[in-house]
Amino acid sequence: MAVVVAGSSGVPKSGFVEVLVREQWHKVLANLNEEALTLSCEESDGVSDNVNSNGVTNGSYLDNNNTNSNNGPQTVRTAFTDHPERVPEAIANRKRCVKVCKQEIGGLGISIKGGKENKMPILISKIFEGLAADLTQALYVGDAILSVNGMNLRDATHDEAVQALKRAGKDVTLEVKYMREATPYVKKGSPVSDIGWETPPPESPRIGSPPITSPSSSDPSSPTTQPSLSPHGDRRCIPLKMCCVTRAMTTPDPENRQLELHSPDARHTVVLRCPDQPSALSWFSAMHAVTSTLAQRALAEVIQNTARTGIGSREIRHLGWLAGKTESEKQSWRPVLVVLTEKDLLLYDSLPRSKEAWQGPEHTYPLLATRLVHSGPDRGSPHSGTELFFATRTGTRLGIETHLFRAETTKDLSLWTRHIVNGCHASAEMIKEVTT
Repeated sequence: MAVVVAGSSGVPKSGFVEVLVREQWHKVLANLNEEALTLSCEESDGVSDNVNSNGVTNGSYLDNNNTNSNNGPQTVRTAFTDHPERVPEAIANRKRCVKVCKQEIGGLGISIKGGKENKMPILISKIFEGLAADLTQALYVGDAILSVNGMNLRDATHDEAVQALKRAGKDVTLEVKYMREATPYVKKGSPVSDIGWETPPPESPRIGSPPITSPSSSDPSSPTTQPSLSPHGDRRCIPLKMCCVTRAMTTPDPENRQLELHSPDARHTVVLRCPDQPSALSWFSAMHAVTSTLAQRALAEVIQNTARTGIGSREIRHLGWLAGKTESEKQSWRPVLVVLTEKDLLLYDSLPRSKEAWQGPEHTYPLLATRLVHSGPDRGSPHSGTELFFATRTGTRLGIETHLFRAETTKDLSLWTRHIVNGCHASAEMIKEVTT
């Protein structure tokens, strides 16, 4: 069950959601603030998933009090440091019993992976130096835990193993067997480290970076500190400036509990799934509010940067992301950056990053030759009323071109409708003034 902590404005917001990585859903902790969304494979202060790992977690390190320990170990043994060739041949594929005395802070001091649901044994994936398991000098990353104090874990799920280790008491006897063939599995990074989002600064998220907590910084262009990966788990921090937040655009969502985040360069998409429809709506509303606010800042920056020449001598009136398609592409929505000037409707397939790129939109439609022909629910949709869209028709040398644009909220639909109608009227008045 997701746990949410949010203010009246919906920000900040925290809770457990699922992220789609390599066609599989993975549970992660999501933290949203006024600037960024952070996904991490860890628990957070004030947010609990009711799992007391007692120092044994799937990719994160917790102390015995269920809180992230600030006094935790700073060095971690992993499959990258415990090379298979350094493990004594005498212990390979042989059962061993190792006695571990839990510490008051840090517990066993290991992380585990695997489980019945993953068709893998319970494997030690990390050993934190200076803590109980490391002090035995008898455990290795890649050891399969066969039993805990005589309790068989050979067919245990990950959660069952966590609970067994939690209830094992202070003195723990682990029956283990080193599995050299499991090394590639424990070397795998956390799901969030596999999220593709490599975009140029300032939109580039950074693994291990904390979310920005001071949007009103005196120097917003100053780089954010990038701490190295900590034993508290991998994380992906995604700045939301000029990102596109949508529902059910690229991935089927029959249960209506997903949302999508598209990168400004339109190259990457993060799909999140919430436990139920109300929580999905809550997350979407909060993220949409953040991206809308940031888009207004971006609009002000673009206007300032193009103040002298505009875009091809055209003054920018409004911009934002919409889902778009032509009339012949009724089955394939895609993110479109729409820019409205006093003369034209400009469409970009990604956010331009230079003045030259702003001058070359994918499509340019004169407002004088453009009309708004529909605004409201999609009456032709198999789910009538679930999509809010407007349509434009533009006369060109090759005939009439019809574009469909989907808005995510009624407020967005109303805003775009008003801007386009007013823009079309204003462009006609400009021509009338010139010809009279």
